Amino acid sequence: MLAAESKVVCSHVGQISDPARSWKTIVEPVEPFLHAVTQQLMRQAREFDPQIVPYAEHALNNGGKNLRPTLVALASGCFGQPAEAHVTAAVIIEMVHLATLVHDDVMDEAEIRRGSPTVAAKWGNEVAVLFGDCLFAKALILASSFPTTDVCRAVSQATNTVCSGEILQTQQRRNFPASRRDYFRVMEMKTGELFTLSCDLAAFLSGAKLEQRAALRGFGAAVGTAYQVYDDCVDLFGTEAEAGKSLGTDLAKGKLTWPVLLAWENADAKDRADLEKLITHWQPENFAPVKALLVKYETFDPSIKAIGKYLEQARGALRALPASAGAKGLLQLTDFLAQQTGALTVQ
Repeated sequence: MLAAESKVVCSHVGQISDPARSWKTIVEPVEPFLHAVTQQLMRQAREFDPQIVPYAEHALNNGGKNLRPTLVALASGCFGQPAEAHVTAAVIIEMVHLATLVHDDVMDEAEIRRGSPTVAAKWGNEVAVLFGDCLFAKALILASSFPTTDVCRAVSQATNTVCSGEILQTQQRRNFPASRRDYFRVMEMKTGELFTLSCDLAAFLSGAKLEQRAALRGFGAAVGTAYQVYDDCVDLFGTEAEAGKSLGTDLAKGKLTWPVLLAWENADAKDRADLEKLITHWQPENFAPVKALLVKYETFDPSIKAIGKYLEQARGALRALPASAGAKGLLQLTDFLAQQTGALTVQ
């Protein structure tokens, strides 16, 4: 870990030393909630047509850190104990998230996700696209089960925003000027939106005041954007173990992430042309010269600082909330992401 970088993103409550232990510290109090979410997800999977159940079980069993359900649990914990309605909300959001991942893997031609074959790799692109659509539809059906239309409306709007963000990112592939202008907007749409929805629905279902909902929406948007910028940096500055996939996959698809855009902006004419050529005509061996340009134009520190800026925004939003176990957990989550960011190196 580089001490200088870790200080940039460290919160006022101190940096957490062990990433595995720190994540366990965050989720341990809400493990019963997360277990209930997993159980309901599997029940939803078994409600598909019997011939589709294998796709659903494969996708749902291939989970990550359950970030969005954890956000629902912690945000609801700001106002008391989470209820069954919060579990259902978390299941809805996770199904929307999984649907986007299934579609992402088709677009990215990804064969592995989290150490297992993707739905597309296992059953083909046609099945994967249609199954992703089924997950979206299933989430909306479940959202419509609430006695108020507010939940279904919020989920539909968030899904539209996420998909719109993906479209914009696809349009901006290898388009350096457009990507530089719209990068953070796209990050807020494609990743920040479901983090925002997780916090907002949790607050809404808890009967939170409008200003408390606004604070949690702000927290979700900021920490979600920080997480996506971090994920983009892992693809360039992390290890394959951290990324869970080969490095440079964003570059291979022409996705222009923040460090690359910073290098392009600061490069001289020759290096700018070289960078564009390396990414436009991508080959795996291009990763090393691209990384060399990122180092030459010192893109690492500004990228880390961008993550830190969003994490500070997230922490600031929490100040509008009363002291609670949920608020403490949300603060710990920002520290966990800060610690993970601090572990990145420019080597």
